[in-house]
Amino acid sequence: MKRTVQAAFLLSICAVLAMPSRANDWYRWRGPNDNGISTETGWQTQWPAEGPKRLWKASVGRGFSSMTTSHGHVYTLGNDGDKTDTVWCFDATTGAVVWKHSYPCPLDPKFYEGGTSSTPIVDDDRVYSISRKGDLFCLDAADGKVIWSKNLPKEIGCEPPTWGFAGSPFVYHDLLILNVGSAGLGLNKKTGAVVWQSGKGVSGYSTPVAFNACNFDLIAFAASQNIVAVHPENGKVMWSYPWKTQYDVNAPDQIVFGGKMFVSSGYGHGSALLGIMDAQPKLIWQTKEFRNHINSSVLWKGFLYGMDDISNQQYALKCVSWDTGEVKWSEPKFGKGALMIADGKIIGLSDKGMLYVIDPSPEGFKPISQAQVLGGKCWTTPVLSNGRIYCRNWKGDLVCLDVSGKP
Repeated sequence: MKRTVQAAFLLSICAVLAMPSRANDWYRWRGPNDNGISTETGWQTQWPAEGPKRLWKASVGRGFSSMTTSHGHVYTLGNDGDKTDTVWCFDATTGAVVWKHSYPCPLDPKFYEGGTSSTPIVDDDRVYSISRKGDLFCLDAADGKVIWSKNLPKEIGCEPPTWGFAGSPFVYHDLLILNVGSAGLGLNKKTGAVVWQSGKGVSGYSTPVAFNACNFDLIAFAASQNIVAVHPENGKVMWSYPWKTQYDVNAPDQIVFGGKMFVSSGYGHGSALLGIMDAQPKLIWQTKEFRNHINSSVLWKGFLYGMDDISNQQYALKCVSWDTGEVKWSEPKFGKGALMIADGKIIGLSDKGMLYVIDPSPEGFKPISQAQVLGGKCWTTPVLSNGRIYCRNWKGDLVCLDVSGKP
């Protein structure tokens, strides 16, 4: 009996050791720390002229969903260009399809190409995803089987915003929190049962952001016409700050640091820094010179880096002081792209598929490496995970690039 127990223990240890490391997994939108910054180090920042080696390429369907990674798998969403969405799971090393889950959902272009918007989240052995029309799925991360599902407009009675639900699902302890309704929706992540509901009004487009103020947790949402903070356990609105933009498009996520919150929107609205340590937020600064339209900025060493929606056809990558809102520099060639930061370097994908490594500095735009890795429109945030960079364009071309530095 003793030998049997010892053998079982050794087998369990071997199984754990055989699992791919989660240390550098990017298992949710904006990464493990919910800020667009990876702690991964040692990746290759200097590239040959042709760029990093492409390990594999896949076609995932139309849309702008980003990628998440967990235990050797890569997840994303795409539309077939007509009436079907698919949740994809790939082998991160080979690009082989591990599983896919498809369901009816129209492309629904409105003044742009349409397609999927949110990004799946992986929590333990489950994957959660939401479509633009509110089709919410809890899937088995290993085989894609449906554990539970809901059509939120039908079952909850909430109204989708003009361009559909775009915020990614967010896990807080046993809750699955969504930017759905007037100020969010909280579900039991195991069963999908409603724990709290803020109202049935139109939501914003951002992903929920957890933060701590005065020693208790709150969840921030960009709602349709304001920024709200709610109690995560019961959905009670703790404060609300007016933030009405043209077409009610509040899409970028809030950034919280040092008792302050950065908010931004496009269509000429601008951005602001709010003090959030009192019962109601207090304006610290506001500017119309930094307008994040779709993608969120990243805060690094006292400076914000992100895309400015200058006008309908003019965009730029800008560096802005966190403390004052002063624009330090502007680079128009980047266009309406997206970025993240890893090991003190910006990984940015321009709107035309040029991938950059940039030294983040308030002194100016300082590219280290660049390579044309995709064509077509690229608004999707690139992802570095375990020595690989994943990039995607609107048509659904997904490439995996080797920056591990290993032969």
